[in-house]
Amino acid sequence: MLLRNKTSTNVFFCVDKISKNISSGLHSNANNGKNSGIVAKDSGLLANLNMHDGGLGITNFFSGKKLLITGATGFLAKVLVEKILRTMPEVDKMFLLIKAKDEEAAMERLMNEIVNTELFKCLREKHGTFFEKFILSKLVPVGGNMSETNIGIEEDVANRIAREVDIIINSAATTTFDERIDIALDINTRGAAQIVNFAKKCEKLKLYVHVSTAYVSRQSKGEIIEESFGKGHYVASNADTFEAQHKHIHGLDIEAELKLASEMKESFGKDEKDQQLKDFGMRRSQKYGWPNTYSYTKAMGEMVVEDTKGEMPVIILRPSVITSTLEEPFSGWIEGNRMMDPFFLWYGKGKLSGFYSSPNTVADMVPADIVVNSTLAAIAKHGRGNSNSSDDDHVYQITSSVAHPLISRDLLDLAYQHFRLSPCFDRKGNPIQISAFKFFASIDDMLSYMQNTNGDEEISPRQELIRRKALEHFKYLADLYQPYTFYNGRFDSTNVEELMKCLSKEETNST
Repeated sequence: MLLRNKTSTNVFFCVDKISKNISSGLHSNANNGKNSGIVAKDSGLLANLNMHDGGLGITNFFSGKKLLITGATGFLAKVLVEKILRTMPEVDKMFLLIKAKDEEAAMERLMNEIVNTELFKCLREKHGTFFEKFILSKLVPVGGNMSETNIGIEEDVANRIAREVDIIINSAATTTFDERIDIALDINTRGAAQIVNFAKKCEKLKLYVHVSTAYVSRQSKGEIIEESFGKGHYVASNADTFEAQHKHIHGLDIEAELKLASEMKESFGKDEKDQQLKDFGMRRSQKYGWPNTYSYTKAMGEMVVEDTKGEMPVIILRPSVITSTLEEPFSGWIEGNRMMDPFFLWYGKGKLSGFYSSPNTVADMVPADIVVNSTLAAIAKHGRGNSNSSDDDHVYQITSSVAHPLISRDLLDLAYQHFRLSPCFDRKGNPIQISAFKFFASIDDMLSYMQNTNGDEEISPRQELIRRKALEHFKYLADLYQPYTFYNGRFDSTNVEELMKCLSKEETNST
């Protein structure tokens, strides 16, 4: 069933039954005659990837390596760091880029926001009183800023990393759909340019790993293939021949977008700046065919990487919606209200009985530990410099919609069953009763239903104001999420499937 993390003030969902329903087909064996996505549950990539020599030789590859990981306090990076420390303790060092004013502040964030979280409890139990000593021997917090030269790292530290680092993993991102355009560009686009420029200075660099999202594609229906920007359907067919290389989409000039956002930031007054920059970002995104500022700036980040990488070895990872851990280090760990979580919470509390969405949409979700395991396998394959890569097999879509599509109506039925068996409670301690989830074909239908929920019940002016604001909020969310609640695209994951074929028998069967 769906799980709730009772140790947090927030309520998190979507692990146990949902993830297992996804994984039962998503990771089914490639021999079933379908594009079966990632790998079978017994594959070890799904569960505990205790990597052995042979095959990709993942454990051997990471032994003695030094890594630089950006976005270190983010959800996915934490799962990645924990996995490496737990299963590959022979790794030499991990430099973790953390936004902080100085080394002391970076160390404080490392301990409070990464090491001391529940995620590390298995490592803490394993090492006992030596846990902190082990952690500090492996993890090096580095204060920095993605949008600055040398990613904001002090010169002496930057020089050390440039001399020593073998692998760079850029997982820094702002994932808010309607983020201020200047903030989103700084992290998702300009940040990508800065980290690539820094990577080019690294003397021993074997691989640069760019974590993107499956939703960088402007395509919203049909099969979405694993293909880099500048190739195939990503290039506008009517682009003029004189356009610069970075104009992948007709009329889109990344440098011009960065400059325009900077100018707009200065033109707005203090009181109106936040909302104006959010609205401006959404308008620019939709002008070029992306649904929101997040996917637009992440797409441009990929374009920057592809355009500026030169001969540097690069892989692009595109996970879909990353959910809580399926099995590693334990089932059900998640942090923050992610993507669909607030909707489940509102549904369970009786505040949202339905939404503007299609019952036939595929909910493309992948547990965090599967994304991490796929990442480690891809790094081991490409990090040796002899993987015989073609132009596009460095792009990996870690997704589920082709392999084992989870239909929205089935997902919401699981949620309904869960809250019937394990209800939320109101302030008086009474279980909250919910009805089956309703799918509305228009925003007006949804708002009309919500407006009439209380019937003829008399409410105070204050309650009426609260209800009116709630309706406005749900209308805004319906507009914001509509590209996904009616999404008809399916993400090809052939390259991930081929990656799994490279695993040895030990790597495949290890649990």
